[in-house]
Amino acid sequence: MADSVAVSGRSEAQRLPPAVREAIRCHQAEAQDPIAAFVYDLEALAARARSIKSALPEGVELYYAIKANSEAPVLGTLAPIVDGFELSSGGEIGRMRQVTSTLPWVLSGPGKLDTEMALAMDEGIEAFHVESLGEIARLERLAAARGRHQAVLIRINPTLPEALSSRLRMAGTATPFGIDEASLGEAVAAVDAAAHLTLVGFHIHAMSHQTSVARHQALLDGYLARWPEWRALAASPARVTQLNVGGGIGVDYMAPFEPERQFDWQALCTHLDARLKAMDQAPRVRFEIGRFLSAFCGYYAIEVLDTKHSHGQGFVVCRGGTHQFRLPAAQGHDHPVIHLPSGERGEASSGEKRPWTVVGQLCTPKDVLGRDRLLGDVAPGDLLVLPLAGAYGYNISHADFLCHPRPPQIFIGADRASSDTAR
Repeated sequence: MADSVAVSGRSEAQRLPPAVREAIRCHQAEAQDPIAAFVYDLEALAARARSIKSALPEGVELYYAIKANSEAPVLGTLAPIVDGFELSSGGEIGRMRQVTSTLPWVLSGPGKLDTEMALAMDEGIEAFHVESLGEIARLERLAAARGRHQAVLIRINPTLPEALSSRLRMAGTATPFGIDEASLGEAVAAVDAAAHLTLVGFHIHAMSHQTSVARHQALLDGYLARWPEWRALAASPARVTQLNVGGGIGVDYMAPFEPERQFDWQALCTHLDARLKAMDQAPRVRFEIGRFLSAFCGYYAIEVLDTKHSHGQGFVVCRGGTHQFRLPAAQGHDHPVIHLPSGERGEASSGEKRPWTVVGQLCTPKDVLGRDRLLGDVAPGDLLVLPLAGAYGYNISHADFLCHPRPPQIFIGADRASSDTAR
């Protein structure tokens, strides 16, 4: 059965923040061609970041994983709120440096280049998350060449029960990420033997798209139960104080306007607080949140070019497509849409709602943003707005396919308004 994002007593347009709706309408009015654009509500982003941070137990840190959305206005909005940034490439170092040179930051991910690690040290990185014995050896050579003592966390690929799995497993199975728990002793010994490296903790990012609070609580419980034995492997356990538990908190894309259906962050934080207070020598826990922080601030607005029927199925052909907003295809879901009829027909969608497949401009049948979307009288010139587009939307997309122009990115709120052409 086709789903709907309708809320009783409210039109679709009314469910969009007024500033977002106004920005989309203004952009459409000023554009020569039908539009496809991203709009980011920075005030909403800041409010969400403050809410997430305020729920954390005392002493637990919030870093932003900038791979979710590394646009400068997004980073600039978050910089005064979060405790630091998690980066995964030399390019992300450059993005972060456009915004701040004072917040601490870490570098994660497999396949780090020597040039990236050297740049990170020269730019004052807080710590590396090392992923292999070979990377430990390379980092030691680079640190020695600079006469630098470098803090590191070892990324662990722990053994996990199948019951704690999520849609995208980053650990507990064969992956390129981290060092198997069975080999952790060897990795700790390698860091301890390196004259220019100091082990300060461990990093685990086991799951992505985690939507079950109970499973995530159990996951953190498992880490904390093993913390004493991991720490005891070090030659100087007293220096091993950090436990970076990654991110991986999922978003329910089918419920953009139903907060009660989203992951219960407060419940997770309350559970973690009790668990840490019950421990002797509890670690300093750090989260690296990406999607769960920035997804809610973004909207992808596309203008209807055509409607048609083929073999009994209705299609709405729109400007843009998955080359700009790859998230639905990458996630394997049919994204909710909000219908804004053209100005002369008013804001409310009229007529009997029927299922439509929303597609873009690409010459491939895979260019589908949503199937069986319930829409009223939809016509060329109307707008469809896809919410929850603030993370892993444009920045993971194959923007150069068919050489369409890249979409404008419009940033509103937080006492600023700007429009940037996407990189």
